[in-house]
Parts: sequence; C-alpha cells; structure tokens
Amino acid sequence: MTTIRRCTECSRYTMKEICPDCSSRTIDPQPPKFSPQDRYGNYRRQMKREIEMKKELNKDENN
Repeated sequence: MTTIRRCTECSRYTMKEICPDCSSRTIDPQPPKFSPQDRYGNYRRQMKREIEMKKELNKDENN
C-alpha cells in the first residue's frame, strides 16, 4: 500500500521514496498510531532527553 510522503528538504508531497525535485529522502508525515502498550516509549523519551541535553550544551557553549 502506497501512502503520501513529504520531502524533508523542500516539503513537497509525493508518493515516491526520493523527492523528484531535490532528490532527498521523503518521510511519512503522519505520526504512528497510538497504542497503550507503547513498546518504544522508553527509547523515545530517552532520545528526547538526549536531544534536549545537547541543545543545552550548545546553548552554553555559544554564550
């Protein structure tokens, strides 16, 4: 089943894996379905914390 996809660079919508305009990758623009048994919730929260920590470090280094 083919779904609509969005380019990560130019934000164009297409049905292809690679954007026909800028040749970059496309992603599925919809979030994953909600499930009460969230198997990957711990990983998502850990990754979010790491990203926030990196932003704080970059912010401190720039000041």
